[in-house]
Amino acid sequence: MSRSKQAPASGSQRRPLATAQEVAEYLGVPVATVYNWKYRGDGPKFIKVGRHLRARWEDVEAYLEQQTGR
Repeated sequence: MSRSKQAPASGSQRRPLATAQEVAEYLGVPVATVYNWKYRGDGPKFIKVGRHLRARWEDVEAYLEQQTGR
């Protein structure tokens, strides 16, 4: 197996990144809202992977916690 296909060396299992659709479904908002958040710099932290928008689940959870604390 090539080095790029192996699990992280630290032994921790990484969760797959969330797609814009998954974030929208999880938070109960339209996908367009997720893309607007990215454009405006709002919402959870997003990552561009090529042309695709992704988010770490930890960042989505942190964003949700910030919203419930208001």
